[in-house]
Order: sequence, then C-alpha cells, then structure tokens
Amino acid sequence: MQRMNELAFYTLAGAPRTPRELIAEVQQGEALGLGSAFISERFNVKEAATLSGAAGAVSNELGIATAATNHNTRHPMVTAAFAMTMHRLTEGRFSLGLGRGIGPMFDAYGLPRIKTAEIEDFVGLMRRIWKGEVIVGHDGPAGKYPLLTMGPDYDEHIPMTFTAFGPNSLALGGRAFDAVVLHTFFTDETTARCVAAVKRAAERSGRDPASVRVWSCFATIGDHLPEELRIKKTVGRMATYLQAYGDLMIETNGWDPEVLRRFREDEFVRGFRGALDASATAEQLEHVASLIPEAWLAAAASGSAERCVEKIRGQFELGCDGVILHGASPEQLAPIVAQYRKARPADRFAGLAANPAGQVGGSQ
Repeated sequence: MQRMNELAFYTLAGAPRTPRELIAEVQQGEALGLGSAFISERFNVKEAATLSGAAGAVSNELGIATAATNHNTRHPMVTAAFAMTMHRLTEGRFSLGLGRGIGPMFDAYGLPRIKTAEIEDFVGLMRRIWKGEVIVGHDGPAGKYPLLTMGPDYDEHIPMTFTAFGPNSLALGGRAFDAVVLHTFFTDETTARCVAAVKRAAERSGRDPASVRVWSCFATIGDHLPEELRIKKTVGRMATYLQAYGDLMIETNGWDPEVLRRFREDEFVRGFRGALDASATAEQLEHVASLIPEAWLAAAASGSAERCVEKIRGQFELGCDGVILHGASPEQLAPIVAQYRKARPADRFAGLAANPAGQVGGSQ
C-alpha cells in the first residue's frame, strides 16, 4: 500500500480513557497508509515523551511528531536526549515539536510564559547539541547553562516542528523550524495568510520556502459518526479553544468579539469547571452550540466522505503541504481516507518524507 505522507492524524484526540488506546491507533493509522501521527501533550496521561516512545515502538513506517511539548518543562539536556533517543529508535521518523503553551495554565503552575526569543534560542541549542558540540557557559533567552553536550559521537539533524498561531510564531516557524502546524478552525482566508507568512519568513531568512512544511490541523468529522460524538468533536472542541485562548482565536480569524463576550458570560459556561470537550454532556453541548455561530464551525471537514475529501483537498489548494485529520481516530477516519485515496494526486506528493518535518526524498 502506498503511504500518503501528506496526511496525518492526532493520536489520543481529546480525553482518552487510557493512553493504551494509542497502540491500536498507531497500528491502524499505519495500516490505513496515513503518513504520520502527531502527539499532543496534556499534563495528565498524555505526557509526550512516554507516548512518543510507545508510538515509535509499535510502528515501522509512520512519521511521529510531538505537537506540541513545551521547552521550559524539561531541562534542555533531557529534551535533547529524548529527541535523540526517538530519532535513533525510529530510524529518522521523529520530529521534536514545540509550542508556546497556554498562558493561564502556566500561570497556575508557576511556569513563566514562553517568549519568542526563548524558543529560538532553544532551537539553536538543540541543533548544536545534536551535532555533537560542547556548549560552555551559555547565557541566552533560553537560560544559563554551564555545560550542554551529549558528546562528540553525535552528528545528527533531527527535524523540528512548531505549532504556530500569531504573527510572531508564524515568522519564527518559517525562519527556525522544519515544519509548522497551524491551528484548528482557521478560516480559508486565515489559513492562506498563515501559510504565506511562514513561507515569506523562510525566504527572508535565506531558506528555501518549500523546505518548511506547513500542516493544516483540520477538524475531520464525517457524518458516519454518531451525532453525540460529532457534537463533542466540533462544538465541544471549539468551546474548549474559546475557553483557553478565545481572544487569540477571534483576532486571528477576524471574528466578532461580541460573540466571545456572550459565550464567556453565559451562566453555564462561566460556571463550568474543566474543558468542555472532555467533561460536558451531549445535552450541555447542545446549549453551548447555541452560543457558537455555524460559520465558526464551518472551517472543518464534515458531512459525507466525499464532502470531507473535497474539504481536505481544499487545504492543499490554500498552500498547505500536509493535512492533519484532526479530532478523530484512524478507525473513525477510515471511510474518509479510503475515499481520499481514490482521488489522490499521487504525483503531487511523490518523494515526500515520512518524517512530518522531513524533506522530500527521504526520512529526514
């Protein structure tokens, strides 16, 4: 079966009952011919390093990326060793993916909010450590470190991925990373603008824009799924984003801030504890749906398998290099993937690397 390295999925989407669900999902995703599995991180049973190792151990061809972990939750040498271990374990299929994290959550945990300069400095440190350099007396935005090295026996390039939202992040992704993952529920206009921003930043940095792969994170919820599950994966997921960083969603998409104000002031939403996509019932989500315009949920693949494939292909027309079929397991995606394969323009993606941040023509 020809592998479709332009398509990916998130394993353990939402709130899994157990992290062991990842094992079957990775195996199913590989069997379907999907190109890669992305691993998100939550501070519960979705710790990224553990999940990455499990995904690498039960797969043979599937690309794997953290999208994302945060650079300030581990010492740089721990992160460097994690990535190198995954790189060797998967024989080049792994990409270390970073993100800024959620500001209010960092505040609650006593972690400093992440700045652009810190991430860029950290990326530079990782690149040098993996190349076998001995870094002495580093004093930069990422921190002060007397010594950083894993020894001279290493000389590797491990592709790096960045989850980007605002203009500063998009520019950083273009100039410093090998791949960029956009956010879910971006309008077509926003997606095209973000792709252009990444490619433009790459070019301004003297890089080949085509060398930076941009992934659309595209909610994919076919109508073959039960209604109760569909509302959780659409309304519930959107509501959770609005809970966490609604202002940024509104600003990025040019949506009406008055709608967000009404959402936040709703008695049920205001009093709800936890993420709506994880804990709200279908009945509660029906109420939440009344607070969210249909147009906001339209930036997704929904309906029949044929209609979902049309929407997925539309993401490539907007300039994306890959599409993450977000919010559903490989088993739930199977009818859509089968339909996509029938109309897939194989020549367009010939030679695309399995590693989701890798270059054309190889695993890296």
